[in-house]
Amino acid sequence: MDQYIGKMLDNRYELLELIGSGGMANVYKAKCHRLNRMVAVKILKSDLADSAEFRRRFRDESQAVAQLSHANIMSVYDVSRNSELEYIVMELIEGITLKQYMERRGQMDWREALHFIAQIMRGLSHAHSRGIIHRDIKPQNIMILRDGSVKVADFGIACLADTTQTLTQEALGSVHYISPEQARGDRMDARSDIYSAGVVLYEMLTNRLPFEGDSAVSVAIQHLSSVPLDPREINPDVPEALELICKKAMSPSLEKRYASADAMLEDLERFRKDPATDFAYIRADLQEQQDTEPTQPIAAAEVVAATKAVRDKQAADAAAEEKKRRNKMLFIILGAFAALLLLIFVIFKIASGFGEKEPDSFEVPNLLGKTVEEAELMPEINGIFTIEVAGSKINPSYEPGQIIDQDPKAGVTRKTDLLITVYVCVEEETEIMPDVLGKKFQEAKVFLNNMQLDLKYIQNTDYSDKYPEGEVMATQPTKGEPLREGDTVVLTVSKGPKLLMPNFVGKTIEEAALTAESMGLIVKEHVLQFSSKPAGTVLEQSLAASAEIKAGDEVTFTVSQGPEMVTYAYEYTIPDQYTGTVQVEFRLDGAVIGNVEVDADASRTGTYTFSGEKGAKAIVAILINGTQEIGEEITF
Repeated sequence: MDQYIGKMLDNRYELLELIGSGGMANVYKAKCHRLNRMVAVKILKSDLADSAEFRRRFRDESQAVAQLSHANIMSVYDVSRNSELEYIVMELIEGITLKQYMERRGQMDWREALHFIAQIMRGLSHAHSRGIIHRDIKPQNIMILRDGSVKVADFGIACLADTTQTLTQEALGSVHYISPEQARGDRMDARSDIYSAGVVLYEMLTNRLPFEGDSAVSVAIQHLSSVPLDPREINPDVPEALELICKKAMSPSLEKRYASADAMLEDLERFRKDPATDFAYIRADLQEQQDTEPTQPIAAAEVVAATKAVRDKQAADAAAEEKKRRNKMLFIILGAFAALLLLIFVIFKIASGFGEKEPDSFEVPNLLGKTVEEAELMPEINGIFTIEVAGSKINPSYEPGQIIDQDPKAGVTRKTDLLITVYVCVEEETEIMPDVLGKKFQEAKVFLNNMQLDLKYIQNTDYSDKYPEGEVMATQPTKGEPLREGDTVVLTVSKGPKLLMPNFVGKTIEEAALTAESMGLIVKEHVLQFSSKPAGTVLEQSLAASAEIKAGDEVTFTVSQGPEMVTYAYEYTIPDQYTGTVQVEFRLDGAVIGNVEVDADASRTGTYTFSGEKGAKAIVAILINGTQEIGEEITF
């Protein structure tokens, strides 16, 4: 049995079962007894915890990641603060990893891949904006929830992996996704995560990795020196624009790669709205990179953590052989290209009669407002330009079937590439707003997005006694109302029943604190105060009864420590008629509080000390030999 099962961490987290194990940590399902909820606890493995430096970096990174709060990042609730065990507490997610999803799903549709990569990049954008780099983006660290939403996991631990200086077989799962600068051991930044995300997108689009190898070293070398097949060569269904986004994210050059997650998100959103969009600037960047920075084989010595055997002869021999092969291939390609140019020139001269030539350029005419059939009959088009319909759009300014957009625009001059891409007007389609009440917010969005109406969303929140927290409780438009392309849908998400502060005055502090913590309140140190109430009774509370509260609010209780007691020294005198030894009895409010035996002949005065509540009044009586001689009221 696992040594930690059943163990209580910091008198709060009870470890129930082992649910995952990795190279650096084990993950347990646990119960938080303070907030009465299930969590996941990740415990650093003992062999790594032996390093003081590793423990320090683990704490620093984990505490930094705990500050992240984003829908696409697995939440970190708590970080260990004792020296006995290093662990972090995270939200417990019901779902599977992206790796498991791809293994079950097989070839993924590019639309689904787009849905996932956009969420991954939103999570990375949030982390990068706060100076945190993941360093280990891979499908195994991406969680897919039941509603189709995505959460990036393993921030904090992954970034410590670079303390290991060997790319061993255990690293093989991660090395498929590392950036070239990471493989070289160079300084990493946010663009390194973008490269890894590009590899994840590549795998989703093609159902294969860009680089394969028998060892971590061989895969790392390919990241540094090889160019993968284009996604469309493997899966022709991938749109060209999405392929270009993937290739730019995976650019080996930091300068040509996306500068930020937000920049990549902008292109993903542009593509989502118009899959036929032309990313000419990406194509130009990639071509410039290919022309000016030809891929050169490198020695495996540049790969961080490569073994000495690979760093020496094997890598050098492989690099030399690869260089010889590439140089030979370059001469063959250049020769073939020159021959092809010569052949084209000869054919062109023959066809043109060695003297007659066509006009140097053609001006693109204005096609807006015309049908495709009308445009093709135009003298400026017929026999010169080819018209290709790229799609359709709704535009109230045009009739259905008319051209509403064209590329290139009218007035542009073209010598080659005599293709005009157009969009035609279609009638506005109206759908009916479906019933999404009771669904989670992301689940409702996925359901509505399947209607292909390019909807926009606004999320509101409100309290509800009917719908549990996180479920959609109201929509605008409401169920059954018209829903058109481009409409904005307002989804109001339940915050659960409204939380009101109970009245704890008169309750014991144990009962009050336990109830308050179960509601998610943070109970601060009590204020103690003398009172006539029994010790431990709540006298006041910093949050008024019936006030609206939320989890995380702080409350301070003023607690009774019982009445304040004072000592009273009562002086008495024995009347002259009493002689010899006498019995003196003291009573307080009629109750006997003491007896003394006094030699009246020796001393007729004395002092008797007793206690009472400060400010209280009482009747003191003195009986001598059974007869009351003195009775008076005193104040403590």
